[in-house]
Amino acid sequence: KVLADLSLYNEFRSWKDDPTMDRSCPFLDKIYQEDIFPCLTFSKSELASAVLEAVENNTLSIEPVGLQPVRFVKASAVECGGPKKCALTGQSKSCKHRIKLGDSSNYYYISPFCRYRITSVCNFFTYIRYIQQGLVKQQDVDQMFWEVMQLRKEMSLAKLGYFKEEL
Repeated sequence: KVLADLSLYNEFRSWKDDPTMDRSCPFLDKIYQEDIFPCLTFSKSELASAVLEAVENNTLSIEPVGLQPVRFVKASAVECGGPKKCALTGQSKSCKHRIKLGDSSNYYYISPFCRYRITSVCNFFTYIRYIQQGLVKQQDVDQMFWEVMQLRKEMSLAKLGYFKEEL
């Protein structure tokens, strides 16, 4: 494969030598600016910021709507948005999933479009956490870089509005 962005490749190699989750390192900074921030920018900006924080802290959960028997839902749980209104965009959309941030008891209904954007960012974070924790052993640095590029492509497709209907 031809390297399109040699500077990002070099930043990735430097990052991989001493992996950090600090968003100010050159490698992550570029991906935050070009992919993560645009992917997680929604009209409800306060909630969008909370979503980013939960993704960074690995404390966001996504679940399908309607699969939990009512008796198991905490009486104190607050549901924001609804099956027909996305909490992140405020738009009337069919929401088949809801998110929970950290240990909050609030649930936020999200549209398939928002779910794909969030999950594409979560997939990126999961992979770089695996690298940071030394769990990616079967790949050399080039293979890891191309996997990062594939995950960036997924974020780009998600922020452009392409998403799989089955999500």
